[in-house]
Amino acid sequence: MAEDVTTEDLTRRLRRLSRSLPERPGVYRMLDAQGTMIYVGKAVNLKRRVTSYFTRGNADPKQQAMVRQVADFEFTVTATETEAYLLENNLIKEHRPRYNILLRDDKSYPYIHISGRHPYPRISVYRGTRSLPGRFFGPYPNASAVRQTLQLLQKLFRVRQCEDSYFANRSRPCLLYQIARCSAPCVDRISAAEYAADLRDTVRFLEGRSQAVIESLTDRMDQAAREQRYEQAALLRDRIVDLRGVQQLQPPLGGSGDCDIVTVRCEGDVGCVQVLFVRNSLNLGNKTFSPTLGAGCDPDELLTAFLTQYYLAARPERRIPVEIIVDRDFAERDSVTAALSEHAGHTIRIRTRVRGARRHLLDLARSNTELVLRQRLASSGDHQRRLEALREVLSLERPLQRIECFDISHTGGERPVASCVVFDREGPCRSDYRRFNITAITAGDDYAAMRQAVQRRYTRLRDEGAALPDLLLIDGGSGQVRMAQEALDAIPVSGITVIGVAKGPARRPGQESLVMHDVAQARRLAPESPALLVIQRIRDEAHRFAITGHRAQRSGQRRQSVLTAIPGIGDKRRRQLIRQFGGLQGVVRAGVEELAAVEGISRQLAERIYAALHNEP
Repeated sequence: MAEDVTTEDLTRRLRRLSRSLPERPGVYRMLDAQGTMIYVGKAVNLKRRVTSYFTRGNADPKQQAMVRQVADFEFTVTATETEAYLLENNLIKEHRPRYNILLRDDKSYPYIHISGRHPYPRISVYRGTRSLPGRFFGPYPNASAVRQTLQLLQKLFRVRQCEDSYFANRSRPCLLYQIARCSAPCVDRISAAEYAADLRDTVRFLEGRSQAVIESLTDRMDQAAREQRYEQAALLRDRIVDLRGVQQLQPPLGGSGDCDIVTVRCEGDVGCVQVLFVRNSLNLGNKTFSPTLGAGCDPDELLTAFLTQYYLAARPERRIPVEIIVDRDFAERDSVTAALSEHAGHTIRIRTRVRGARRHLLDLARSNTELVLRQRLASSGDHQRRLEALREVLSLERPLQRIECFDISHTGGERPVASCVVFDREGPCRSDYRRFNITAITAGDDYAAMRQAVQRRYTRLRDEGAALPDLLLIDGGSGQVRMAQEALDAIPVSGITVIGVAKGPARRPGQESLVMHDVAQARRLAPESPALLVIQRIRDEAHRFAITGHRAQRSGQRRQSVLTAIPGIGDKRRRQLIRQFGGLQGVVRAGVEELAAVEGISRQLAERIYAALHNEP
């Protein structure tokens, strides 16, 4: 009963404090008894909005659950509602309050880049700030969409996509020329004028002006036919046919040709948002978001939170198109439109009623969002059921909210890489994944590698005050578990249960044993156990993430020419040697006298090169 009186007194105090707030726009922050920020909101009228939380008859279950934990609140007055949106967005990204809708999206978006300042510009995929010289097209929703577009451009226009260093050292056409995917400007198989014409058509196509490209190609085809260059005319004819096929797949949208189509679906605690990107009247593909909803929400709240968090992000590639098409009207549409317009520096329109090609794309996005939501509901239910089974198996008191798993990957001790993957109640948190390049250990010492990775990971989390996992999985046996526990004790970090996942004698799925630091006997679970299935999923993801990182490190090391490791050989001399002998194999076959005959290579340096390439002391 005393607890009820205390709760009632606290509510009265908060209600009294809220009535003293100014009737101005701003941002409010709800805090729990420990001072942790659990919710951030914006308001046109701070007094009216915050007071509404502490009045009787609030039927919203999400708000009721939050208000029961509120011990205090803070507020910041802003000059305009747009400033409130921006501050709210920044606070949500920084503190990630549990009752806010959290958008998981920290990756930069890929662009297609046409390089500048080169006689034969290159076309490539690019991520990052658009500070390089040249033209950028996009953003594209993912790397797969960019690769598909580049493959189409290779077929249509044969503009080079190779690195400048590769281009500069070619003495004969590469395979792409042989399969008619490049015009081989590196060895003068195309004139500068013809290459420039192909590049202009590429730019027009990426700008959505495919009809202008067809007209240009038709003029060039007629000109080639008049000059009796029939093979060139036939090639241009085939390009025109291919382009007309692409036109049929991309119906014109009209208007500016730039828009985003946003659809939302949510059910219970599971939500799904899909954005379909249209640039220059071209459908660049879609990206699906699975935001964290906390205790649930309705579609209007999800749509408002997504539009503000997504488009008010500070990244330069998050350019806001002039038109955003949504699948439903929502209460804060006018205020969100004003905020986005002010942030973008130009007028933004948020539309709900569209016709023609736009209507077709909106219906397509709606259908896809519904399918993804159904899939997420099924997988999320299975995942949470398995997490509960794992909690029971390990006899843990609290539900598992966050699990991290480590794995080590190397080849004979070369370039060891440790991976850390993170899972929560919804599944993998890929934005929290981390890799660690292991250094200063004996080659092949997995124990030392595990200790170093765990110590680096949790020292940083401790220093940053970030969330720690409830459970730490280690891909390995008792030795790796001991190293992980010793690393945690040395930091020190407590409250994390450490479990090793040891493979069985035949290393087959279902034969794993669970190893604990303070338990002598390893534990075996039934192959069909839900707890074992979730462990296998997390362990396999850690292994995948580790081995892809290791392969990238190893291939990056081996892509470096062995010549550059020889003292006295820089990029210039390396290029001279490669050009003189036609490649690395020619340099290997050359004798000391032949090497010394190359300009800039002394006799002493030639002997050093020969010894290094033939493993001589």
